[in-house]
Amino acid sequence: MEEQNSDKKEGAFGIYIHIPFCKQACHYCDFHFSTSLKKKDEMVIALRDEIQLRKDELGGTVETIYFGGGTPSLLSMAELRILLDEIYNNYEVSPDAEITLEANPDDLIMEDATTVEEPIINKFALLKELGINRLSIGIQSFYEEDLEFMNRAHTNLQALECIEEAKKYFLDFSIDLIYGIPGMTNKRWAKNVKTAIDMGVPHLSCYALTVEPKTALKKFIDMGKVPPINEDLAREHYETLVDMTAAAGYKNYEFSNFGLPGFRSKNNTAYWEGKPYLGIGPSAHSFNGENRSWNIANNSKYIKSIEAGELPSEQETLTKVDKYNEYIMTGLRTEKGVSLRNVEEEFGIDYLHYLMDQAFKPLREGDLIIDDKIIRVALKSRFLGDGLAGQLFMVNEDDIEDSK
Repeated sequence: MEEQNSDKKEGAFGIYIHIPFCKQACHYCDFHFSTSLKKKDEMVIALRDEIQLRKDELGGTVETIYFGGGTPSLLSMAELRILLDEIYNNYEVSPDAEITLEANPDDLIMEDATTVEEPIINKFALLKELGINRLSIGIQSFYEEDLEFMNRAHTNLQALECIEEAKKYFLDFSIDLIYGIPGMTNKRWAKNVKTAIDMGVPHLSCYALTVEPKTALKKFIDMGKVPPINEDLAREHYETLVDMTAAAGYKNYEFSNFGLPGFRSKNNTAYWEGKPYLGIGPSAHSFNGENRSWNIANNSKYIKSIEAGELPSEQETLTKVDKYNEYIMTGLRTEKGVSLRNVEEEFGIDYLHYLMDQAFKPLREGDLIIDDKIIRVALKSRFLGDGLAGQLFMVNEDDIEDSK
């Protein structure tokens, strides 16, 4: 374990809390989680204690609180209150802070009718009363065969009902959808998007299905049970998504995120703008503007370390080249693009010259466009954005000399 940098940075920042539990493992997921809830009580206490331990690490006001995972909606209202109370007791929280909870439909919507002895519990109302003001709902698809393929725990009917109920209690909420699923036709994907639009969902986060190491999906593909991911199909789905959401008034403000006017994720936007944040919980990452740290991805070791009053984390200091590469990556993924003025002011004229040298070919070929000294990815090439960013990256400052 490395000691955390104790320099206190003043300004706005966010808090991310990783809840490392799930009912079952989705076939594509490589996030840190456990399907055993045996240590849930101990974990909540450890999360609470880490929140307190790190209260002086960043100064300023908390603008966003985000419960991610894993599956945060597995926590009870009492457990969520413990964590929220600890934040409010130890940090200055903005009165209009965005407080988001990731949730699965099956945790919010119960399929079986309840009895008189066991009345219906309206979790939406309780979450709102608790102070949660934004939900991020893991729908992924409105088709039963897709949900079964991904090993999701909810049904398509629960997904539809969850959105209808969310609309009654939350003005601001988002749903996740996954495209590029083997066997998913463009017609079926378009129906997924249309369903979300027709239901009035104010924000969509849409991701291409990816094959990560050590996942069930990777194993199935290697065994020949599932065909390999078709990049051409994923690109077709993405282009359909961009066209349909634009026609419905959504702004594609970041590659994977689409919001109606007034509905952008403050939490995600803060990450892309390089704002500081604290990551609480096993595997959670933190950033203070100069250093990036990450907690151990092991529930038992995390709990034991926190019980001993120690932070189970490692840390790295970002170099100038690291910061440049991150700015290029995040800039090209967002509507803001990469500002040539910012590159010169933040990194110097040599970095600007290097950027323009590397951008010459993709600009000439029309994959990148430049307007008012801002480089953006052309609409036709947006699906290739990460690869284009990689062409502009710098390995080390020797690259500057090599490009001269």
